This record gives sequence, structure tokens and C-alpha cells, in this order.
Amino acid sequence: MKKIKFISILFWLNLAVSAFSQSNIVDEIAWIVGDEIILKSDVEEQKVRMQMEGEKINGDPYCYIPEQMALTKLFLDQAKIDSIEADEKQVDQQVEMRLSYMVGQIGSKEKLAEYFMKDYEDIRTELKDMVRTQQLVQQVQNKIVGHVQSTPAEIRKFVNNLPEDSLPNIPNQVEVQILTVEPFITKEEIEEVKDKLRDFQKRCDDGSTSFSTLAIFYSEDTESAKRGGELGFMGRGQLVKEFADVAFAMYEPGKISKIVESEFGFHLIQLIERKDEKVNTRHILLKPKASLENMNKAKERIDSIANVINEKKFTFEQCVALYSTDKNTRNCSGILTNMQTGSTKHQMQELPQEVGRAVYSLEEGEISKPFLMVDRSGKQVYCIAKLKSKTKAHKADMSHDFALLKNMYEAHKKQEKLDNWIAKKQKKTYVRIDENWKKCDFQHEGWIK
Repeated sequence: MKKIKFISILFWLNLAVSAFSQSNIVDEIAWIVGDEIILKSDVEEQKVRMQMEGEKINGDPYCYIPEQMALTKLFLDQAKIDSIEADEKQVDQQVEMRLSYMVGQIGSKEKLAEYFMKDYEDIRTELKDMVRTQQLVQQVQNKIVGHVQSTPAEIRKFVNNLPEDSLPNIPNQVEVQILTVEPFITKEEIEEVKDKLRDFQKRCDDGSTSFSTLAIFYSEDTESAKRGGELGFMGRGQLVKEFADVAFAMYEPGKISKIVESEFGFHLIQLIERKDEKVNTRHILLKPKASLENMNKAKERIDSIANVINEKKFTFEQCVALYSTDKNTRNCSGILTNMQTGSTKHQMQELPQEVGRAVYSLEEGEISKPFLMVDRSGKQVYCIAKLKSKTKAHKADMSHDFALLKNMYEAHKKQEKLDNWIAKKQKKTYVRIDENWKKCDFQHEGWIK
């Protein structure tokens, strides 16, 4: 029997709820788990949804899918026993976020309803059931596995007992530090941007142009501009503070804010809808551009800083603390964090392109030549980079990859706890599988007694 990985809290549990597809299948009962049934139509609809969304189906879908549904029902039964309840506010927030994403992908609520051949509110209801199920099972799983701790000795023993081919291959990785100098923006350049936004506001107020049309043509947030500036429902924590403060102070749909400044530039915000602790807004973003003269001054400054470092008058780290304008890296010696993994190590392709090109041929400890790049807030800045470390491709080992191996070991311990709990729960639960659905190599023993 194959062992499954630690069950993903936000992945498998949607197997408990029918997907957004229609079916004219003549139904039959495939499984009974406790007092819950799994219909053939449930499996067929889930199969369609998984194929549509590109989710992996391990093996025969008519074995794999109903087993995952059955596991979900075991967790939900335990949630009832333990009186575990979902946080409805969090459920609603998740639903609005996912609906906003889907609407953004397909274009409108009407198109979404047409695509799934269901009323929009029916889609919302089904999605809410799915998210609630995910949350309940997550809570049950967390209670089962508890707080897993590990010692270096346990991890080393675990690694030593693993077959060689079970250890992950670690690709070439680098750690990079950067120092940035942002060109000075004059008051005149800022006022030029504000004047444009004031003109946009006036055109919206007199009805000559719609806010969404202006966003499509002029907003420098290119992704939301495609949707007429619409961001979708977002919580306060998902927005930069200056934007959130204004957006959450608005109550009248269609109302347009005063000009708002953030690290990304200057915004006009239009409220579309408020729902509990979330707002759906449109915005137009414009960014002041530095003059050629100030761009050249920034280039001269980064050149002089590079010379100071190369002449060993100050270290790279000291210059970062003194001169870098990047608030995200200034207080950590310029270290770039990998936005995908949260670690300080990157594969070359994970670095910003300009940084990757600058450090590609460097040796450890070397400093790049100054270069121009676009930072995370979309501004042009001059940079120098230092290659802090370089690790060649290798099999994971304790000296280089302790954090990774620690996570592997703790995931293994959690999986063991879940497997043991599932085996015990199966023995206490009535399960009947139709004869036509039994010929499977199930991932968990104990379904057929």
C-alpha cells in the first residue's frame, strides 16, 4: 500500500463538496461512511473539477477520489464529536477572496455564472460550504498532530535511515545582499502626477469618463488596470496602510477618494462595495518619474558608494546601513529574502532579473558593478549587489540543509500521527463500499473489514 503525504489542509478537503459543474448522471451510492453517503455523481463532479483546475489525481480516480472524500468525512465526524466550529467571519473572508479571484480571471460575475451554469449566489453558497469544511478539518488535523518537536539527534537518525534516492536534490543556490539608491523626485514631478489625478477625478465627477475607463488607459498598476482598476474584496492587512486607511473610511459605493500617497505612488480610489471586514475597490495608480538630471545624480552616488567599498574604507554592510534607501533590506545588512520560500537562499531564476545578471559571474564576497533595476514597489533604483554565499547543487545534508531536513522529519512525524488516527477511526466507523468500487489499491488499509 502506498503512503500518502501529510494531508494538505487547504487541498484535499474540498473533496467533500461537489464542484461547480452540472451532471446528468444516473446516480448510485458508491460509499457509506458512518451516516454519510458518497454518490457516484459526487465523484464524477469532483473528477471534472480536479481536471478543470489541473489538480493531480493519483491513480484511478474512482479509487482515489472517493477515498479522499471518505477521509474528509472521518475528520468532519470528529469535528462534531469535539464540538469544533468554523470561524464564520474567516469563512466569509476566504469566500469573498476566492470569488474575487475567479471573477477577476473570467471577467465578471455574469460570466462566472454562465461558465459554471449556476446562479452566482449558488456558487457562493457551495464555495462557502467547501471553505467551512476546509477550516473544520484543518482544526481537527491540528488537534491530532499537536505540536511536533524534534532534536538534531532525531533528525540525523531519520536522515541516516532514508534511502539515498529519498533525499531531495538541492540545486545551485545563492545568498545576495543589495544596496539601493533611489533617485530624488522633485515637488514639481509630484505635482504633475497629482494634477493628472485631479483631472481624472473631475472627469469622473462630471460624467464625461468612467473611472474604470481611465484606469484601463492610465493606471500604472497593470494587472488591476486590465479589470478597470478593480482589486476585488480585500482585508485591511492585504493593502498598504495608507490605501487601507482611506478605503475602509469610505461607505458610499461609487465615491472617489482624495489623492492617496503610498510607497507605490499616488492613487485615486473608488469604492465598489463593502462586506464585513473587506472592501472591493478600483484604483488608478500613477508614479512620479525622476528627471534625467536626478537619475544621473543617483548614478553618481551609487558609483561613489561602490568606490568606498572597493577601497575598503567601509564594508558593504556598513554602507547599506548608512546609504541604502530600500527599507525592506536596510536593517538586515541588505539580505534579499526569497519571496517564495521565506528563506535567504535563492536559485538564480528566483532572483529579480537585474540582480541575477549582476551576481551570476561573481565569487563569494565579490561586489557587482552598479546597475539599474525596478524595485518591489515599481520604482527605478540604482543598485550594487554582493554575493554573500554560493552553494553548489548537492543531495540535502545536515550541514547545509538542516532546516529543510528538520521540516521533512517533522512532516513525517505528523503523517505518522495522522495515519495512526485514521486507522483507529476506521475501526470505530461503519463503512460500506459498493462491490463495483472495491477493486482498489487504497492508500489506507482498513476500509474493507
